[in-house]
Amino acid sequence: MTISPEEVLNFWFEESGPDTWFEKSDSFDDEIRERFGEITETARHGRLDDWMETAQGRVALILLIDQFSRNIHRDSPLSWSEDDRGLAITKRMLDEGQDVSLNHVERTFVYMPLMHSEVLADQNLAVTAFTQLADDGAENGENTVNYSIHHRDIVARFGRFPHRNKILGRESTVEEVAFLKEPNSSF
Repeated sequence: MTISPEEVLNFWFEESGPDTWFEKSDSFDDEIRERFGEITETARHGRLDDWMETAQGRVALILLIDQFSRNIHRDSPLSWSEDDRGLAITKRMLDEGQDVSLNHVERTFVYMPLMHSEVLADQNLAVTAFTQLADDGAENGENTVNYSIHHRDIVARFGRFPHRNKILGRESTVEEVAFLKEPNSSF
């Protein structure tokens, strides 16, 4: 079965929405796995280059690599294993100014790979991008800016996201263990 970028975008932006995007839900994860598991793996392995020809195709690729992978591979290192690929697409769109041609919600998800990065420069770029999006009038823009600042501050403090340590087999520092016990330390 062949799935188009439009089908990915329609599922994420029309059939789903904010109530499902950021909540942990086995049923939503299962639906993504069932409907988009195969195409997500194809995208994760770089075999959808033709989708790079349009802005909408690039947004769909980012969704597959950055969002759907997190749902399909929740609590697994595979959740983040292709983040560099999503980040590269995001940066290319920013370099080409292609992001500003998108609506606010699409731009939010184009910028997400920046916020998911454990590289401080990417985090700083995320804060800048989300701040511009809020300045452009995005609904919930201030909340998104606050989330990006929260992510950036964690990476600035630890050089990584401590909540990933156990899943990735990384040893946590004493400071990270204490941090993970604090409210709002995970997301």
